Amino acid sequence: MNEQNERNHGPQRIDTIMAHWQLENHDLVSVSTEQLTHKQVQKARQGRRLTLSMMQKVARALNVAIWNRLTSEQKEHYYEYIHRDLFSYAKGYNPDWTDPNDTLS
Repeated sequence: MNEQNERNHGPQRIDTIMAHWQLENHDLVSVSTEQLTHKQVQKARQGRRLTLSMMQKVARALNVAIWNRLTSEQKEHYYEYIHRDLFSYAKGYNPDWTDPNDTLS
């Protein structure tokens, strides 16, 4: 396998979750306090391999963007996503995982 294929993992679960919550790349960029860029979010969604630090940064921004859309009651039941829930190449990724937040939106 060549180096290009080793770095590209195809669409990631974060893309599906963002579509489910009707979030755009800008929504994550605008809530992030960690200088997240549109390009980084797009790479995350498309499956370009990110560092652990970058995966965690994207996950934090995703959680804040969703949190800002929830009602007080929904916030009580919200499951905070971590990087292994969002990226298929992350250590501990479970392909059979089901999103506990599906019932909130």
